[in-house]
Amino acid sequence: MPFDPIAVVGRGCVLPDALDPDTFWDNVAAGRSSLSPAPDGRWRLPLRWAAGTADDHLDRAWTGVGGYVRGFESVFDPGGFRIAPERLRELDPLFHWVLYGVRQALTEAGRDGPSARAGLVLGNLSYPTPGGAAFAEHVWLSAQRPAVRDALLHGELRQRPAARNRFSSGLPAHLAAAALGLGAGAWSLDAACASSLYAVKLACDRLHDGTADLMVAGAVSRADPLLTHVGFRALAATSRTGRSRPFHREADGLVHGEGAGFVALMRLSDARTGGVPVLGVIRGIGLSNDGRGNGLLSPSEEGQARAMRLAYAAAGVAPETVSLVECHATGTPVGDAVEARAMARVYAAGDDVPIGSVKSNVGHLLATAGVAGLLKVLGALRTGVRPATLGAQAPLDALTGTPLRVLTAPEAWSGPRRAAVSAFGFGGTNAHLVVDLADEGPEPAAPRPAPPTPGPTPGPAPRPRTAVAIVALGARVGDGTSAEDFRRAVLGGERRGPATAIPVELTGLCFPPLALERTVRHQLLVLEAAREAVRGLSLPRERTMVVVGMGVDPEVARTGARRRLPYWLERAGREPVCGRTPPSGTPPGSRPRWSRWAPGRTRRACTKRPGTAGCSRRSSPASSGPSGAAGNGWVSRAPAGRATWSTRRWTGSVRSSRPSPRST
Repeated sequence: MPFDPIAVVGRGCVLPDALDPDTFWDNVAAGRSSLSPAPDGRWRLPLRWAAGTADDHLDRAWTGVGGYVRGFESVFDPGGFRIAPERLRELDPLFHWVLYGVRQALTEAGRDGPSARAGLVLGNLSYPTPGGAAFAEHVWLSAQRPAVRDALLHGELRQRPAARNRFSSGLPAHLAAAALGLGAGAWSLDAACASSLYAVKLACDRLHDGTADLMVAGAVSRADPLLTHVGFRALAATSRTGRSRPFHREADGLVHGEGAGFVALMRLSDARTGGVPVLGVIRGIGLSNDGRGNGLLSPSEEGQARAMRLAYAAAGVAPETVSLVECHATGTPVGDAVEARAMARVYAAGDDVPIGSVKSNVGHLLATAGVAGLLKVLGALRTGVRPATLGAQAPLDALTGTPLRVLTAPEAWSGPRRAAVSAFGFGGTNAHLVVDLADEGPEPAAPRPAPPTPGPTPGPAPRPRTAVAIVALGARVGDGTSAEDFRRAVLGGERRGPATAIPVELTGLCFPPLALERTVRHQLLVLEAAREAVRGLSLPRERTMVVVGMGVDPEVARTGARRRLPYWLERAGREPVCGRTPPSGTPPGSRPRWSRWAPGRTRRACTKRPGTAGCSRRSSPASSGPSGAAGNGWVSRAPAGRATWSTRRWTGSVRSSRPSPRST
C-alpha cells in the first residue's frame, strides 16, 4: 500500500549528555562518547555486590559502564502541566522524561497548548523502573516478620515509593496525554528494541486514517539497571570491557544506555499548507517479525531483510537511492554479522552505502534505540554531514565485498539526502524507516478532502471503516482450560476456582520444553490461549500480527531484591555467618551468594552450589526458582506430549535465575 509522506515537525529528547536534540546532534557530530561508570546511587547498591569476574560471573554484571542521563533534575520543572506538581514529583523520573521530551517536540512543532486532535504513541520496555522496583521491594519487606522488617526498612528504605510507580508500562503515555492536553489519546507498546520505530509507524497510521492531525511518537527506557545489566549478561549479550563498538571485528557485546526520544509528526500536505517547518519527510516504514526461526535470541537475516524491503516498497523508492543507513548494530558479534548480511542482500545494487550506529556514542538505549538513530539522521540531513561511528576502524569480515562502508570519520553529504534507520528487537521484532531531507523526493500527495461535518479543528475525512470479523477465540481464566470453559462460567454460571496447574501442549512448540521451567506463569497462559485461538486457522506468515495486552510484572523485581538483600543486611549491621570458611584466595569484599535470613542472624551461602562437593547445605527456597521471581513454579510429571506448570513453590536446587525480558 502506498505510504503518504509524513513530515517530522518537532523533536524532543532526554539522552546521555544531551537534554535537547541539538545538543545530542552536536555530541554525535563531534565524535563524543557519552559512556561512563554508573553515577553514585544509580544502581541502589555498590557495584561490588553486583560485579563479577571471569571466574565468578553467575548472575553478575561485567561492568557498570553505560550511557546514563545526568543533570535532568536541574532542567525539569513539574509546573506548567495540567497535573498538580506534587503528583508528578512522587513518580519515577521515567514519567518526567516522557513529559519533558513530548513537550519539547510539541513546542518545536508550534503547539504550546492543549490540542483535541493530537495524540501520543509511546514505546516502553516493560521492565520495572527503579521506582517501581523500590515500591515492590518495600511491599515484600513490609510483609516479613517484625524482626526482619524493622532491621531492613530503615533510612531511605523506610519510605514507601508511590504505588503508581508500579504501572510504568502504559501509565506514562496516559499521564502525558492528560498533562499536555492531547485529545486524540495515547497508548504504549513494547516491541523490545524496535519499540520506538513501531511507535512511529503506528502514529503515521493515525495520521493516514484521519483520526489525528498531529502525533508524537518515540520511546523511553529507564529500567532498573541492575536487572538489565545482569539479565543481559546472562544472555551473553553485554560487553566485558564496557566498550560499545558496533561493526568492529573484536567487539564483545553491547553496552546499556537509557533515555527518551520523540518526534512530532504531521501529514506533509498539512505541514506545507500551514507553513510548519519540516525537519524531515518519512517516505515509508516496514515492520516484520522473524516468526518461527532459530530461537528467541537468534536474529533472522530473512526477517530483517523483509522489513527493509517492505519499507522501500511502501516508499516507492529503490534501496540503492539511500546514501546513509543508521543501523541497529549493537556491538554483539552475531547480531552485527546477521544485520550486515541482511543489508548486503537488500543494498546489493548499490555502489557505496555509508553506514553507522549511534550506539557507539551513547550505548544501546533499548526501546529508545530507533528514535535516537532517527534524531541523529535528522541532524545529518539538516547539516549535510554524515557523522562517524566510534571505534569501528577494523570492520567485520561480513562487510567485505559488499557496498556497505562503515563511516570511521565524518564526511560531507553531497547529492540527494535520503537516509534509512533500522531497529531490531529481542524476539524478532524488526523495523526499517526511510526518511528524506524536506526538499528532496517526489511531491507530496494532494491534501485529503475536508470532512463533511464542520468542527473547530477540522481534519481530513477518515478512511471508510472496514468491518472486522472475529473468527476464533481462546481463553484461559481461572482453572479453565479453554474458551468453552470460559463460556460456561460466564453464561452458564459454572463456578471456576484458581488455577493450580497450566497444561502446555508440547506438540508444535518451537523452543525446547525445558524452557518451560524458566517461564513465568502468565506467559504460559498467553501462549496456550493464543494457540487455542489459531488452531485450525491458516495464517499468512507475512500478514499476521500478534498483539498482547500487558503491563510490568512486579515479580520481575524479585531478582533485583535478592541481589540487594546482602547489601541491606550489611547496612543493617547484621554480621553474615556461614557454615564454612570461604576458599583461600577469595578476594576481600567479593560478593557472596545468600540463602535465607532467620531472625537474629543471617546465613551466607558460599560460592559452592548446594549438594556439590565441599558444601553440604540444603537448598534455600527463598533464593531458588525459575526466572522472574523466587518460587514461580515447577514442571511436574505429566502424560507424554504435555508438561504441567504447577503453581506450588519451587523446591529444587539453587540455579541461575534470570529476569524475564518482558512480562508477556
